[in-house]
Amino acid sequence: MITCQVEQWPEFIEEAKPMLPIHWEELALNKDKVPLDPQYYIYDDRHANGQVLVITVRENGALIGYFIGFIAPGLHYKTCLTCQMDIFYIHPDHRGAGAGFHLFKAVEAECKRRGVNRLFVGSKMHKDASWLFEKLGYEEVERFYS
Repeated sequence: MITCQVEQWPEFIEEAKPMLPIHWEELALNKDKVPLDPQYYIYDDRHANGQVLVITVRENGALIGYFIGFIAPGLHYKTCLTCQMDIFYIHPDHRGAGAGFHLFKAVEAECKRRGVNRLFVGSKMHKDASWLFEKLGYEEVERFYS
């Protein structure tokens, strides 16, 4: 059975650390120049300030995916509480059964519960998940270039 739930950063990250290299290997670009080396202390600080949102996807209790976002007033719009996606991932062995859809419905529900006005999510172009966001009714509002 697949479930989605809010979890706390400190407990989540210790369990998720073995999955991060799999996520990085599949989705990162320029791996020869950009090694996986998270600044965990920044996440810890933001968690201490109540700004980290972690939603996990579990199948029979086992971690199979996650969403990490940051909730804070917009830098340009201080009255607009915003959730900015950091990363999301569903393990390849568990795709195609609706886990991503359920994950983002859980993200939306938690953002609403917390009074978030705007939720921003995105997708890597070389592993495009835009179809998921379109299915969920999201509107494309910006593109990034590197």
